Amino acid sequence: MYRTKSISHVLIAKAYEFRYNVHMHYHSLKSMDIAGKRVILRAGFDVAIEDGKVMDRERIEALLPTMEFILSKGASLVILSHQGRPKGKVNRAFTQRPVVPILEEILKRPVTFAPSTTGPETEKLAKALKPGEVLFVENLRFDPGEESNDPQFAQKLAALGDVYCNDAFTNCHRNHASMVGLAKLLPSCAGLQLEKEIDELSKVIEEPRRPLLLIISGAKMETKVPIVEQFLSKGDAILLGGCIANTFLAARGFDVGTSKYEQEYVEQAQELMLESEKEDKADIHIPRDAVVASAPDEKAQKLDLPVEDIVGDMGIYDIGKVTIERYVREIEKAGMIVWNGPLGFYEVNRFSHATKRVAEAIAKATKGGAISIVGGGDTIDFHGRYGYSLDAYTFVSTGGGAMLEFIGGKRLPAIEALASS
Repeated sequence: MYRTKSISHVLIAKAYEFRYNVHMHYHSLKSMDIAGKRVILRAGFDVAIEDGKVMDRERIEALLPTMEFILSKGASLVILSHQGRPKGKVNRAFTQRPVVPILEEILKRPVTFAPSTTGPETEKLAKALKPGEVLFVENLRFDPGEESNDPQFAQKLAALGDVYCNDAFTNCHRNHASMVGLAKLLPSCAGLQLEKEIDELSKVIEEPRRPLLLIISGAKMETKVPIVEQFLSKGDAILLGGCIANTFLAARGFDVGTSKYEQEYVEQAQELMLESEKEDKADIHIPRDAVVASAPDEKAQKLDLPVEDIVGDMGIYDIGKVTIERYVREIEKAGMIVWNGPLGFYEVNRFSHATKRVAEAIAKATKGGAISIVGGGDTIDFHGRYGYSLDAYTFVSTGGGAMLEFIGGKRLPAIEALASS
């Protein structure tokens, strides 16, 4: 049985803030007059690219309905996006050109690539577009004005079109020029995927099904602490993996060997665990055993050890069998599951076992009637890498950090910009 939650004044305040975030008014793409116009689509095509090849198409294909709708209405399409973190400098290692063949395949038409983010040549290509034609612009983050939300850079982007459509939920928590500044310069609207994200993710707070379970992993505590704090009040159980779990293990006084963890968050992890022991708070589950090795590669010898036996040069790269079974039992009884982040060093097959078991358990629970919401770039990459179907879940968010911040009740700058435009 899950525990009945008492509603504190803090939770009421956060719920009110969340409703403000969800229900603020913005224009829908379907309400816009776009015939004969150039529509600037802010997309979230920050996908895994290796050796010039796109490794994961999920985020691209998720925006296909929006792109097809725009083109079917007699408009032309100017697509803006970013790739990686080139730190405001042109770095061809982060070029978006490899995305072009994917766009041409799914849109079934030629796609022109603008090799410069802004400038006379890019503006010329945009203004030459005819209805039904598509222009894909080079990495926005090649210009420092993107991440600094420079008004002049936003003006240059606005010159590329007549209407602005934000369908990059994955980046809505960023106060960037193409997300916030541009929305205030042109008639603006939310894309079909963005609307879907808002509708589906709002259910976690507005219509939670009990028991409400959070499965969270990743490298940085900073981005995960707010959602853990939220779920302590509104959820029933929290399952931890990855480097976050290592930090909590260190907070419990265990030796984590050479494992990556964040010493500066150990005290806060201790406070969160103490908070979880209160009757009206969610339970925080940390690993009881772990898969350790001397290095994260396929040839390294691995051992499954109780966490109290980890010493010396051992590094934690996955959760162990005992912990997996505990986590699966929590999944089996859940009514709603939110999952963000693989539980181990999934890129190496021998450390992907726990994530595979969790994925299978969530898929089975969903088939049995649970609501499952899955998101995060690494989570989606895991599914593509090992052939696990994302169709097994109720909803797959294109966002990682944005998904967590939205569910956590934060106001996302890009959504607020749409509401004020």
